Amino acid sequence: MTSNANTTSGRLASIDALRGFDMLMISGGGAFIHLLGGKTGIGAVDAISAQLEHPPWHGFTFYDFIFPLFLFLAGTSLSFSLGRGVSSGIEKSELIKKVFTRMLILMFLGILDKNAPVDFFDPAHIRYGTVLGRIGLATFVVAILYLYFSWRVRMGIAFSILVLYYLTLLLVPAPGFSAGDFSFEGNLVGWIDRNFMPGILKQETYDELAFLPQFPAICLTIFGSLSGDLLKHNTSVFNKMKWLGIGGITLVILGLAWDVLFPINKHLWSSSFICLTAGMSFLFLMVFYWIIDVLGYQRWAFFFRVIGLNSLVIYLVMRFVDLNRSSKLLFEGIYKHFGEKWLDVFNALGALLIVWLFLYFLYRNKIFVRV
Repeated sequence: MTSNANTTSGRLASIDALRGFDMLMISGGGAFIHLLGGKTGIGAVDAISAQLEHPPWHGFTFYDFIFPLFLFLAGTSLSFSLGRGVSSGIEKSELIKKVFTRMLILMFLGILDKNAPVDFFDPAHIRYGTVLGRIGLATFVVAILYLYFSWRVRMGIAFSILVLYYLTLLLVPAPGFSAGDFSFEGNLVGWIDRNFMPGILKQETYDELAFLPQFPAICLTIFGSLSGDLLKHNTSVFNKMKWLGIGGITLVILGLAWDVLFPINKHLWSSSFICLTAGMSFLFLMVFYWIIDVLGYQRWAFFFRVIGLNSLVIYLVMRFVDLNRSSKLLFEGIYKHFGEKWLDVFNALGALLIVWLFLYFLYRNKIFVRV
């Protein structure tokens, strides 16, 4: 079985579509589905709605998968972009400079996003742990690993980090608590955040985007770079699908098994959580790649691709534009007739429509904002 997709140097539609599916959950789709909970009387809808909120501590819902999937896809895309750079004769040091600059820009945008309006004269009250900063740092580290180490070494580094992270939290006690305490109050991650992380912490006693969890988070981007290598490899589609599937199933099983010793926990970015979400990412990528790039069914994915091609724009728009108010001003005259319990649902749907139409305008005018 062969594919017409240009996976050597071209842009895979499946990656943009999967990234768009991921960002849809952030840009209003997740809120719309969650708000349907308890309103339709349909058990399946309520079950899906419950998957779109984070568990308080240990445990896992589909909503926990959104950010890890983005980190994974950042690694997938990195494999393609760095590969093109190397094949074009660009020096590795120059490529690293570009990724380093990108990291600094993302860190700045992340601080702006989490703290606006930012009082730069009061740095003690700035939150420094951010989503964009984590993406920037992870891609920078993985870019260095990608340029200087083989895929086998990178995979070994990823699993070594996950094991060392587990052993550190298992064997090193936070002062005042026992070793291996994975509770909200007694975990080592929170103690390090409280004592060494500058600025404010999101959860006050810890910040899931602060220092220590950055290490396991990087592993998601490493695994993503491995998937990019596989998709670029000059081999049959069958082999690509087989290894994406094997990698995904193996990591999911490993994550579920590790949960017995190191609970699946997004707040701690536990090693079991990383394995589970990395495995899911491999499987989602496999399905999207097979349907879109191999079978050629691309029309259905256009909705997602429009979002995925401008993911940074939509992330920042969701922070700095009051889309709920815009939706209310534009559509409340229509949806208010459906009854009070549906007002927030239709308002969220209207906000999602505004977002997509804005991104479609950018798409039609070939405006793609990337760092």
